[in-house]
Amino acid sequence: MTTYLLIKWLHILSGTVLFGTGIGIAFSKWITDRSKNVKAIRIVAEHTVLADWIFTTPAVIAQPLTGFILIYLSGYSMYSSWIIYTLFLYVLAGCCWLPVVWLQLQMRTMAIQADANNLPLPEQYWKFTRFWFWLGVPAFSALVVIYGLMVFKPI
Repeated sequence: MTTYLLIKWLHILSGTVLFGTGIGIAFSKWITDRSKNVKAIRIVAEHTVLADWIFTTPAVIAQPLTGFILIYLSGYSMYSSWIIYTLFLYVLAGCCWLPVVWLQLQMRTMAIQADANNLPLPEQYWKFTRFWFWLGVPAFSALVVIYGLMVFKPI
């Protein structure tokens, strides 16, 4: 196996983990929140934070590292339009993801406290949930467009 193929495999794998974990976390949290079951919400909130640290964070780091290596090994110019658009969209997704991480930590704490005290979740939890959801829309949209740019290199 060549270095190029190994790096390409790592790039595709980390992209799959990034997108797959993100969509899985989003669906799991969204469907559990709809149940209004505080204990279930607490458990999913705890697992959401854990999954982000174990899977999403390493993938977020691996993506640009492997991407830059592939650009170099392939001989593409860093100034190719599709690469510039890809980098812009990746930064956009990251700018959405960072506040999502903070929101998830806050929501986890609220869910733990509500469950421990046998109380409903506070209104702040639901406000954070709506913000969390709407931050996911541009982040996931950006990743979908990035996949298209990587495959088709249209511009």
